[in-house]
Amino acid sequence: MKIAMIGTGYVGLVTGTCFAEMGNQVFCVDVNEQKIEDLNNGNVPLYEPGLEKIVKENVERSTLSFTSKMEDIINNVEVCFIAVGTPMGEDGSADLSYVIGAAQQIGSLLTKDLIVVDKSTVPVGTTDLVNGTIQKELEKRGLKLDVQVVSNPEFLKEGAAVRDFMSPDRIVIGSSNQNAIQKIKDLYSPFVHNHDRILVMDEKSAELTKYAANAMLATKISFMNEMANISERVGADINMVRIGIGSDTRIGYDFIYPGCGYGGSCFPKDVRAIIKTAKDHNYQPEILKSVEKVNENQKMFLISKIEKVFGSDLSNLTFAVWGLAFKPGTDDMRESPAIPLIKEIVKRGGSVSAYDPKALDEARNHYLKDIENVTYENSKYDAINNADALILVTEWKEFRSPDFDLMKASLKKAIIFDGRNQYSKDKLESAGFAYHQVGVA
Repeated sequence: MKIAMIGTGYVGLVTGTCFAEMGNQVFCVDVNEQKIEDLNNGNVPLYEPGLEKIVKENVERSTLSFTSKMEDIINNVEVCFIAVGTPMGEDGSADLSYVIGAAQQIGSLLTKDLIVVDKSTVPVGTTDLVNGTIQKELEKRGLKLDVQVVSNPEFLKEGAAVRDFMSPDRIVIGSSNQNAIQKIKDLYSPFVHNHDRILVMDEKSAELTKYAANAMLATKISFMNEMANISERVGADINMVRIGIGSDTRIGYDFIYPGCGYGGSCFPKDVRAIIKTAKDHNYQPEILKSVEKVNENQKMFLISKIEKVFGSDLSNLTFAVWGLAFKPGTDDMRESPAIPLIKEIVKRGGSVSAYDPKALDEARNHYLKDIENVTYENSKYDAINNADALILVTEWKEFRSPDFDLMKASLKKAIIFDGRNQYSKDKLESAGFAYHQVGVA
């Protein structure tokens, strides 16, 4: 099948490449011509395990190509995906300007029937908006074409996106048009041996499913962090509590690990967007408002731990920070808990020596580029050398079993603030460390 993919960001690039991997002819479109040139040369601008390899392979096979000229491909494809960004507006709503811009461009160039698939994460009702935008552009040109707009939200986890796409838990198709539904089913059939995983529903339900899924996962995280804060105050151990409740099959162990808050491109934006949607429809989503509030507070809990040890003035102190990405397996720092943590340390007069396996350039060139007194090291042990304490923010695998003897010798003070509860408190304290966890007194 010939497919157009508008947008070569995280979702568009993974989706387009995985479709190409199954033998489809995929044309990815982006307005950034330098990015297009890099991608055609096999250079991937983001870190996602396994992605660069299959991008290069499919470019070489000519099943995947990149262009900035929509007019060259839009009338030669059967399906066109919209996978552009929907950044958060100041009021928490999703900014649909890129989605609407893509729809306008489709409508202004199209001369044949087409199935348009909305892959971007969008508010309820956007499918109708995209359809109306395309039809308006067609009317300007005096054309009547059969354009079907389908909602097909993505459920990719950063750090496991290629695997998730190749072996999906479910594929949601939002449409009432049987021809469009069958076409999208055919497109996804190589990825699902069990067709029960393809869920067909109306467009608005499909759009809300994406937001509801992320809001539920964010709720589990904030709930567990709230339990951790209670646990610490009453003298319990949240690590034991987690095992106790996770063993209940109705709850399970996924997303009940306490920590320093969630981040990334999805959970924060989607929770705020669904809150805004609810308010726009005269409903106050009290649980979701609390989820967001708990998460924002949780991002500062490490500062409260540091303050209890060092006081509020951090002048002449250096803190090693392990982990800058919002989660392991990615270089994405959007809404990462490391950002407010580092900014607050510097604000209080301290310095930071930071290390992350993949996100150093993102920090240095974008998210922390204007923050003084931050240095970036090329190894975890370089970062802790002569630091007054270590703060663990992101649970990368290489942090799981470090050389504690070397750490103790390198740090000025054997103090660890663990924002992800990676280590055994008894083991570290017996080794002479002062070890501070989430949800443990």
